[in-house]
Amino acid sequence: MTILEDVSDLIKQRSPSALCDDCIAEKLKLSVRQHANHKTRELAVMKGFDRRPDVCSSCGAEKLVIRHG
Repeated sequence: MTILEDVSDLIKQRSPSALCDDCIAEKLKLSVRQHANHKTRELAVMKGFDRRPDVCSSCGAEKLVIRHG
């Protein structure tokens, strides 16, 4: 499975809740936060994904988050 698939699956599992890149990186144990950022930017242009400033459902911080649904 690719990192993109892992990130996509995690976001879909948490739907309709939103996650920030930091929490995605932590939950998937990615070595670098930028991996999550790169993949969420890829997903943001795909149908069903929405990336915008909002509150992360995991850490509660107001950040750029992504959700599915």
